[in-house]
Order: sequence, then C-alpha cells, then structure tokens
Amino acid sequence: MAAALQLDRVSKTYGAMRAVDNVSILIREGERVALIGASGSGKSTLIRLASGLILADAQGSGTGAVHAFGLKVQESGRLASEVRAARRNIGLVFQQFALAGRLSVMTNVLVGVLGRIGALRGTLGLFNADEKRTAYAALAEVGIAQHAAKRARELSGGQQQRVAIARALVQGAKLVLADEPIASLDPKSAKRVMDTLVTMSRDHGIALVVSLHQVDYATAYFDRVIAMNAGRVVFDGPASQINAAFLTELYGASAEELILPSQFAVAAPADAAPSHTLS
Repeated sequence: MAAALQLDRVSKTYGAMRAVDNVSILIREGERVALIGASGSGKSTLIRLASGLILADAQGSGTGAVHAFGLKVQESGRLASEVRAARRNIGLVFQQFALAGRLSVMTNVLVGVLGRIGALRGTLGLFNADEKRTAYAALAEVGIAQHAAKRARELSGGQQQRVAIARALVQGAKLVLADEPIASLDPKSAKRVMDTLVTMSRDHGIALVVSLHQVDYATAYFDRVIAMNAGRVVFDGPASQINAAFLTELYGASAEELILPSQFAVAAPADAAPSHTLS
C-alpha cells in the first residue's frame, strides 16, 4: 500500500519547549492508527504539523518534510507549492467541532466541497443539486440527516462532531486526522463518535489517525497505536501490547490520566477492530 501520510524528522519548538522532537511516521492507505499520550505530549501539535496548519522548524534539506499521498505539504519550515492539492485529501476533525454555529447543518457539511469548486460559487454558497444530495447522503450515513435544516449550534456535542465527520466525507478525504474528537463528550456520545469514525474509515477505505487522551478507546478500536511522550514517539506497535503496566513504564505517574475508570469500559463494534482490555 502507498503512504497516506509520511513525516520525516519533523520538529516543532515553542520558545525553549520542543513540542515535537524529530518525529518520523508512516501511515498507509486505509490504515487506522490511534495516537496516545498524556497532556502536553505533542499529539495535537503533530496533527497540526501533518495537515500544514502549523509549520515545522526549519532544518536542513530533506528534513521536516510532510507528504500526504505523495504530495508535499511542507518541508523545512515552509509550506509546499502543492499544499492546496495535498489538503484536498486531508479531512480534519477537531475537539471543538470547528463548525459555524449559526449556519445550518447542511451548509456546514457542504463546506467540504469548497476545495473542488470555484471561489465565486463557494463564496456565494451556490451549491448545486448533486452536491446537496451528496451532503444529505453523508448526513444520513452518520445518522443525523433529520437535523439537516437546523443550525449547527442547536445540536448536541456528539451530533456536532458527526457533522464534522460528514463534512470530511463530502470533501472526499482519503485521510482523516481527528484531534481529541471525544475529549469533550459524555461516554455514550464518545462511543457513538468513535463508532462513526471507524465505520467511515472501513467502508470508504479512508486512512484514520485519531489522537486520544485515554487509551481504552485506542485498544478497543485500533490495531496500531503510536504513543508520544515529551514530543517524541516512545512506542509504535500493536494495540495488544498496551496495558496498565506498560503505560506506567512509559509515562510514570502521568499514566493514571490515560486510563478510564472501570465503569467507563469501552467496547468496539464486532467488525470495527479487535478489542483489548487494559489490565
């Protein structure tokens, strides 16, 4: 399989703090990967670097490079000339939804087509019938088509997050980067959002990278886990190797914030991914 995302010796420094430290990662097409780590480990910064939302530190030639499906996003502290084309393949899902609350759910989803239509038509919101049908189908796929005419701010947090997922579907994204998508949701809504993300990835062959604060979801939904600590990748391997003792070895006392209390135990759908239990 080709590389959906490749980072080559990428770093990001804020003042005296190295938020991401010389990280290299390869994600294959259609692969689903959980990115875990305690607060301040560098997960969110890494996702923003991968999408070109922030620039990596300028380094020597050939370092600090990010590619998505063979197109360069950035290199050595500069956005690439082909970054717009690369971003068409990358869907983003954020913790705080990144929706226009006063606009309708349908309009928020139609934002996903802006990269494929002319600037004037996009600015005026002149979406054609085929685009609207595609958006409605995406809303139906994530289970909220009945809310298409509502303002986005009228929906619950979990529903708003599913609007964001529908937007990525309409965009035609081949890679979705989700930054703490369930951090602000209750357990029931969090599970629904995770079910939706993994089902979307499986049904459409979309590569999926999800940063998660608590690893129960990572071991329930994903086969591969990348763990970060102090800006570095400290583990990249099968989810089956992740357990409480291993987390304590990686993170020390900080491991406690990564493990959900037993009453919030997570189980994935039978066809989503193998489920592993922390012990």
